[in-house]
Amino acid sequence: MAPPTAQRTGSNKRAQLGRFAGFAFATLGALLGALLLVISLWRPETFNGLRSMATDAASPVGQAGATGRTGSRSFFEAIAGYYDAGSRNAELERELEIARVQASEMAALEQENARLRAVLGLVESEGESRPVATGRLIGSSSTSTRRFGYLSAGTRDGVRVGMPVTSPMGLVGRVLEVGRSTSRVLLLTDSESIVPVRRATDDVVAFAEGRADGSLRIRLINLGINPLEEGDIFVTSGAGGLYRPGVAVAMVTQITDDGAIGQLLSNPAATDFVVVEPIFEQDLLEMARTPTLAEQRAEDEE
Repeated sequence: MAPPTAQRTGSNKRAQLGRFAGFAFATLGALLGALLLVISLWRPETFNGLRSMATDAASPVGQAGATGRTGSRSFFEAIAGYYDAGSRNAELERELEIARVQASEMAALEQENARLRAVLGLVESEGESRPVATGRLIGSSSTSTRRFGYLSAGTRDGVRVGMPVTSPMGLVGRVLEVGRSTSRVLLLTDSESIVPVRRATDDVVAFAEGRADGSLRIRLINLGINPLEEGDIFVTSGAGGLYRPGVAVAMVTQITDDGAIGQLLSNPAATDFVVVEPIFEQDLLEMARTPTLAEQRAEDEE
């Protein structure tokens, strides 16, 4: 059976009408556009009202778009400003921490200078009794019942056994053992330490004995009515020839039957620089240690 013959487009009335309508509308649109173009060129003000109406009709849409653009820009600017402020805040905090550290270092330097000035003033105030050496307390016994300190000066600095050790706040102790570059100091709070003292305001004399607990027991030599009061300051009396007179030792904090309990004025734990002084009356001590002729004969006979 032979295939049916293909129908022509022109034979379809509906297609022909559609094509004719398309051509007609296109021609009409072109003529209308040309007419409007001629009118706009001949009399431009004719379309002002239409343009205004179109602008008014489109203004809400434009305003919404502008608001959206502004809002989005403000939003992103706020985010950028937030991160910028955060980074600046972090930078300021770092600078503040650095400033705090520098302020602490400055305070430490001021304290160090104050201690050095105090030591210098102590050295300059010695007069004829010039100090032997100046050093640091580099350690102390903290667990033992004995109280010793360790000094960064020894025989090469002129330090000898028995020499007093002082700080700007007062007496610290005396040299017990000497090495080449270091020394061991018997602190005033050691139980074997006994220092002749007197009250700074008068001639009330006593002995300051270490209690191994950071305090001193002040025992009066002349027993009777206890004249001591809390707050009294005791200084070295110079008796015995080891310590020069007038060096601060302790302050009375508690009254006892035979004296008082005193607080050490020159706390070794808070002392940095110290001065090693010569023995106050070295000649008298050597004479006291030298046996007399009678003692030598007695020893020879024995």
